[in-house]
Amino acid sequence: MMKLNRRTLLRGTVGGALVTVGLPPLEAFFDSHGVAYADGAIPRRFGLYYWGNGIHPERWTPATIGREWTPPDQLEPLAALRDELTVVTGMSVLTGNVIPHGSGPAGILTGSPAIVRGQEYTMAGPTVDQVIAQAIGGETRFRSLEVGVRPGPGLSFNGPDSVNPPESSPHALFTRVFGGGFQAPGSEPRVDPKLRLRRSVLDAVMADSARLKQRLGAGDQRRLDQHLDGVRELEKRLARLEESPASLAACAVPTEPALDYPMVDGRQPLSDVSRAIADVLVMALACDQTRVFSSFFSAPINNLLFPGASAGHHQLTHDEPGDQPAVNAIVKQIMVELAYFLEKLRAVQEGDRTLLDNCVVLCTSDVSFPREHRLDEYRCCWPARPAER
Repeated sequence: MMKLNRRTLLRGTVGGALVTVGLPPLEAFFDSHGVAYADGAIPRRFGLYYWGNGIHPERWTPATIGREWTPPDQLEPLAALRDELTVVTGMSVLTGNVIPHGSGPAGILTGSPAIVRGQEYTMAGPTVDQVIAQAIGGETRFRSLEVGVRPGPGLSFNGPDSVNPPESSPHALFTRVFGGGFQAPGSEPRVDPKLRLRRSVLDAVMADSARLKQRLGAGDQRRLDQHLDGVRELEKRLARLEESPASLAACAVPTEPALDYPMVDGRQPLSDVSRAIADVLVMALACDQTRVFSSFFSAPINNLLFPGASAGHHQLTHDEPGDQPAVNAIVKQIMVELAYFLEKLRAVQEGDRTLLDNCVVLCTSDVSFPREHRLDEYRCCWPARPAER
């Protein structure tokens, strides 16, 4: 029996040539409410939003539970999004606390202890974003996108020693997503004969690599497999450039970001870069260029000099006395940028829902109380309506 969906075509031959005819929108294509395609034309997405150096649990935990929860001090910048957020408290990372600022991300993102080598560490397995990308990322041009406000390795791992470095230049991210390979949703595909040549070359390389693998030891086989995964992803991306992009009404090419973001009074323009990246990333999702992303505002043990702060973030978490007002102000500045990103997602309408409705974004850090590198009272939040998901 033919399975009906919005991509179903009537096929036949005329004079020996294959012809196809598309179908009009049929009732069978829609859900029971008649407002969304039953086969998932509007996709669901997953993202990680991460910042380094933790939070203050007593200033993060809401005093009440349920839909009427009151945002505490450090979540006050997210007050307008209260109905969209689930704040998870009372968690602990139980995979061990062996390396400061590293054990927490390993536990929360992989469920396994970090592999520690001296002062360095790597993940024991793929991080949650890549597990999800493996399941839902294959239908888009980019299986996942990784971005960061400052250059650094990030925390998105395919497995041990295989990190997905984030793009920290808003302009480079724009060029990568909306440059020469981008096709506007609903447009006719541009078939470049050079694409098929590149795919043929990749096919030949893959065959040769399979023969090579038989001659390698276990360690080299693992390294080769990681490399070939990247080759396979390139093959899929080339194939998608030859496909007709889905018609998504919410898609629009964002404004091209500036080439450079100079320092202001000796400080990095963190907010400007963060928002420029957010603008591009939101439209990358709306245009279905990817369905999985990781956004790293700052790295573990970062010493970024925030506006109004007298020293770097990590240094202040250990050296500032008392109830640490400067550290508290830094966390709130980061929450302002998180709120900007989530508001941008909410502003994109997708049928009777918003892009934020169609996302789950895990928002978390590397520790709870940073002065003590604590992994109990771990805090997370994500946009999700409990009654609907």
